[in-house]
Amino acid sequence: PESDNDLFATLKLAFSHNGYILLNVGFFVCGFHVAFIATHLPAFLTDRGLQNMTAATALSLIGLFNMGGSYLFGYLGDRYRKKYLLSMLYLLRAIVISGFLIFPVSKTTTLIFACVIGFLWLATVPLTSGIVAQMFGPRHLSSLYGFVFFSHQIGAFIGVWMGGHIFDVTGSYNSVWLGAIVLGIAASIVHLPINDRFCGKL
Repeated sequence: PESDNDLFATLKLAFSHNGYILLNVGFFVCGFHVAFIATHLPAFLTDRGLQNMTAATALSLIGLFNMGGSYLFGYLGDRYRKKYLLSMLYLLRAIVISGFLIFPVSKTTTLIFACVIGFLWLATVPLTSGIVAQMFGPRHLSSLYGFVFFSHQIGAFIGVWMGGHIFDVTGSYNSVWLGAIVLGIAASIVHLPINDRFCGKL
């Protein structure tokens, strides 16, 4: 039988667990990335002189390639340490965003960027939720993952708001893109020390 005390004890255990806190930090970065790109990529491309159709196609490709990436990394998460896959994912995001900024923005580079970043888009979800279940078991997974996802949404809010605010102030998205690269590297690092072993029964 379930009890409120059992849930509260699980939450207390989770928020005293270093790995759970680091997962929240990492998923904050995920939210920042996906919300900033999904919201501001069309305006960024228009500012660079590209047509609206290019932006629409890019967002469509992100959604298309997201399905393959999420499936593949979920599959790999059953065979390899999820925290290492997450670390690699965030590092790859930082590299892909860096490449997008280094090369001249064109229709071709935009569509390539959309395909690759789409492949990495929400591939973090099966791995992050999988680590939560791995550490604490499935009984309160919905509640525990809900808090991690709330961190994701805070990152999403900041990514959308900061992107617009900085563009209004500076007339450029460059500093936000650079921030996204730094956050990707930071998220890659914070996943490495996560203790992903089962905590044991309460």
